[in-house]
Amino acid sequence: MKSFLFTSESVGEGHPDKVCDQISDAVLDEVLKFDLKEGLKPYRLKPEDKRGSRVACETFITVGLVIVGGEITTEAWVDVHKVVRDLLKDIGYTGPEYGFDYKTCAILNAIGPQSPDIAMGVDTGGAGDQGLMIGYACKETEELMPLPIILAHKLVLKQKEVRKNKEINYLGPDCKSQVTVEYIDGKPRRVKKVVLSTQHTIEATEEKSGKKVMSKKAKEEIVEKIVKTAIPEEYLEGFDFSKDVLINPTGLFLVGGPQSDTGMTGRKIIVDTYGGMALHGGGAFSGKDPTKVDRSATYAARYVAKNIVASGVAEKCTVQIAYAIGVRDPIAIMIDTHGTGKVNEEKLIEVVNDVFDLTPSGIIEMLDLWKPIYRNTACFGHFGRNEFPWEKTDKVPEIRGKLGI
Repeated sequence: MKSFLFTSESVGEGHPDKVCDQISDAVLDEVLKFDLKEGLKPYRLKPEDKRGSRVACETFITVGLVIVGGEITTEAWVDVHKVVRDLLKDIGYTGPEYGFDYKTCAILNAIGPQSPDIAMGVDTGGAGDQGLMIGYACKETEELMPLPIILAHKLVLKQKEVRKNKEINYLGPDCKSQVTVEYIDGKPRRVKKVVLSTQHTIEATEEKSGKKVMSKKAKEEIVEKIVKTAIPEEYLEGFDFSKDVLINPTGLFLVGGPQSDTGMTGRKIIVDTYGGMALHGGGAFSGKDPTKVDRSATYAARYVAKNIVASGVAEKCTVQIAYAIGVRDPIAIMIDTHGTGKVNEEKLIEVVNDVFDLTPSGIIEMLDLWKPIYRNTACFGHFGRNEFPWEKTDKVPEIRGKLGI
C-alpha cells in the first residue's frame, strides 16, 4: 500500500503480566548465579561435565496473592519469597494506594521438577522443545527495529523514570502505551496518535460533572514530561498534542496493578518482540532457561536478522528457525528479505549456516546465555536494546566477506 497506519503497544514494569515475567526471570537468574558459581554447564557434552539447571518458571498474580510454579530441576536453593518481595518493592508496589503491597501479599511456591523424559533429550545438546522461532530486523530506526514498538517502549520507560525520580509523584507502577504511525511508501513518516494509560493516586483527580476524573493539570503534565520527551520531533509533522494524545481515556486509573487485573507469565509476547510488525513463533520467553529454544533460538534469529540488515544486504529481514525436541540441528531455516534483498534468500541461508552455529549449545555459547541477565529482558522489550548480546552486529564483516560485497 502507498499509505497505511500501524499501531504497536507496550506496557510498564508494573503491569500485572510484566510483573509475572520479571518474577519468573528473577527466579531463573538466581538459579543461574548458582550454576556459574559451581561451574555447572547447560549440557553434558563431555563425560566430565556437570550438567546445570533446567528452569521453566511460571508466575500468576492477583489481588494480594502471588503464585510461583513450573518445573525446575537444580541443586540451587532459591528463597522464592524474598525474590518476589524484593522485586515487587523495586517495581513500586509498596502500599495500599497502589492496590498491592510487597510486605503483606501472600506468596505460594508451587515449583516441581522437570520431566526426566525431556531431560533425556536435552542433556546431550538437543533442543528443549519443538517449535518455530522468528527473528526480524529493519532499517526504520537506529536499533534496526520497527518504529511503533520502539516509541511505545520509550513512553513507558519515561513513565518509569519520572515516577521513580519523583518528577511526577502521583503516578503508580501500572501503565500501558500505544503509538500509531503513518507509513508512506513503506517508510514511517509521522506519528498520528499516542495513547498512555497510567495508574495514579487521588492527588491527580478533580471533580467534573459530579464525578471524579483525572485532572486536566495532571494530564498536561504527563504530556509535557513524558509524551513530548519520548516522541522525536522528526515524527511530529502535523501532530496536535491537544487532540492526538489520549491520557487515561476512561477518565480515571486509580485502581491498577493486580488489584484490577490478574497477571501471568508469557502473556505479552507481541510487546516482547516487534509490536506486531513481524511474525511470531508463539512461544513466550520469560522464566525459561536458554536450553529452551523458545527463548534462545528466538534471540539467535534476531541476531541473524539484525546482522543481515546491518550488513546492507537487505532493508528488512525475517528469519524463521524450526527445531524438534531432543534434536541438535535445526530442521529448517527460512529467510525472507521482503523484496529488499541484494542477494537471493537461498544464498543467504548458505551464508547463515556458515557464519552462525544454530544448534542449542552453539547458540548458548555464541551469545553467552548461561548468565543471570534475564530479569532485565522481561520488561521494555527483548529486542532493540544494545545491552543484550543478541543485539551485536559483529558478524557483519563475515557476512559481507562471504557474499563478496
